Amino acid sequence: MSCDVALESTVIAHGLPSPYNLQTALSMEDIVRSTGSCPRTVGIVEGEIIVGLTQEQIELFSSCNKVVKAATSEIPLVCALKMTAATTVSATVRLASQAGISVMATGGIGGVHRDIQWDVSQDIIELSRTQMLVVSSGVKSILDMGRTLEFLETFGVTVVGYRTKCFPAFHSRQSPYEIPFSIDTPEEAAMVLAKKRQTRIPGSVLLVNPVPEEDEIPFAEVEEYVIRASDEAIQEGVFGKKLTPYLLKRLNELSDGKTLKANVSLLKNNAELAGRIARVIENGS
Repeated sequence: MSCDVALESTVIAHGLPSPYNLQTALSMEDIVRSTGSCPRTVGIVEGEIIVGLTQEQIELFSSCNKVVKAATSEIPLVCALKMTAATTVSATVRLASQAGISVMATGGIGGVHRDIQWDVSQDIIELSRTQMLVVSSGVKSILDMGRTLEFLETFGVTVVGYRTKCFPAFHSRQSPYEIPFSIDTPEEAAMVLAKKRQTRIPGSVLLVNPVPEEDEIPFAEVEEYVIRASDEAIQEGVFGKKLTPYLLKRLNELSDGKTLKANVSLLKNNAELAGRIARVIENGS
C-alpha cells in the first residue's frame, strides 16, 4: 500500500478566503511530506480527474471563481461537461479510494444542517460506502452535531476519537457529545482500518482529532456566532451549496478572524496526523 494522503480541494476553492486558501493548501502538502508520506490533493480540471494536483493547478483553484463544487454524485456531470471542480469530502474519498489511497485529511466533514432546511451532506453516505481512514476535527460547527452523529451511527461509519472521548466541534475541542472509543497512536488508527478491511465491513473510519488547544474557541462562543449567522442566512435566502461558504465567511467576520485561525490550525494538524498514519500503513503492508 502507498503512503499517499488524499486532500480535498473544496477547502481551497470554497472554504478559505484568499490568500489563506493557497497558503494553507501548500502548507498541508509540505506537512504531509515532512512525515515521509506523499500529499495527493484531489480535483477535477477541465473534466479530467486529478489525484495529485500540481502547484499550478492548486493556484488555479485558489484564484478562479469559476471552480464549481462537486460531491460524489456530480463527478460524472462535471467530467462529461469538461468543467473544473473542487471535490468535497465525499468526492475526494471516492476518487482517492479508486486510486488506491487509504488515508485522507480534511477539516470537518459535512453532515446534517440545522433547521434552516432539510439538508444532509453526501459525505455521510460516501463514508458509509467506501473504506478510507478520514482524519477530521469532527463536523463543521455550523451543522447539527447531534443529528449528524445519529446519521453516522445509523449508516455504520466507524467513529473513534484521537486522544479524546469528546466529539470535537471543529473550532472547539469540547462539545456536549461523547465518543465511546478513543485511540492514542497512529499505529492503533492503522489497525482499526486494517481490521475493518479484514472483516469486509464497508465504510470508512472517521478519526476525529481536536483542534490544537492554543487555537481553539470555546464551544458556547462559537454557538453564538453560528446562531446569528444561521438567522442571517434565512433572512437572505441562502441555501444549498452556497450555504456552507456563506456561514463560514460570516463566522470569520463575527469572530474577528478567530474561526479562520482555528480552521487553518486544525487543517494543518490533521494533515500531520494523516501523514503519520499513512506512513504506518505503508510500513505494515
